[in-house]
Amino acid sequence: MPMAKDPSTNTTLLRAISLLEEIATAEHGISAADLDRRLDIPKPTIHRLLKQLEEQQLVTRELDGRHLLPGPRLHRMAMGTLANESLKAPRRQLLERLAGEIGETCNLLLLDGHQLLYYDRVETNWPVRIQLTPGSRLPLHCTASGKLFLALMPHHRRRALLSTLMLDAHTPYTITSLSTLEEHLVQIARDNLSTDDEEFIQGMVAIAVPIFDQVGHMQATLAVHAPRLRHSIESLLEWAPLMRQIASELEETL
Repeated sequence: MPMAKDPSTNTTLLRAISLLEEIATAEHGISAADLDRRLDIPKPTIHRLLKQLEEQQLVTRELDGRHLLPGPRLHRMAMGTLANESLKAPRRQLLERLAGEIGETCNLLLLDGHQLLYYDRVETNWPVRIQLTPGSRLPLHCTASGKLFLALMPHHRRRALLSTLMLDAHTPYTITSLSTLEEHLVQIARDNLSTDDEEFIQGMVAIAVPIFDQVGHMQATLAVHAPRLRHSIESLLEWAPLMRQIASELEETL
């Protein structure tokens, strides 16, 4: 349903911002026709602005040529905003609180294309720990956070991603069968919680819970990992209620 007319939107800049906002917050690719239905912007103006936004790499098109996605330049702007130290402070406090309670390394991870992006972490003080630095990229099929993203994303998007993923064996416990992985994802979606039982790094266990935005789209994961010599999956799961509470508070900072 078109938005009510607002004189303040009758500028090129605000119209372009409206287009970017719709494209960036859509659950999947959105067409120019969808934008025409949603926004009170003349159709010729939509097409003109989209052409300019594409030229500036702020939006890009899916392979079908019709549906629009955030472009690489918009993606870099978003990641830069998330990395801003002033904006990270409230999230860092929550991560430190969780790490202090559990006594293990706590992480925030984002989905970046077909990989996970290690966004932020608070380290444990234990001498034995897993070194994964912010900015690292990890596979989806064998990590707690990666499987959680796969389980909770729209089915058509998961099918497209799984069709391109190489299910490499990182340890003897990695799931390398697509049918087994899909069965596993059904249970993860049911629980809203995922585990990594030495599937990515032998000797490391992890659990992850989702972080949603205000409209219920998954934006990130909150994960805890630990060496097997200190924790089992079962002992980490005892912290799941606290992790869900912290994840809820993190939603306000994202």
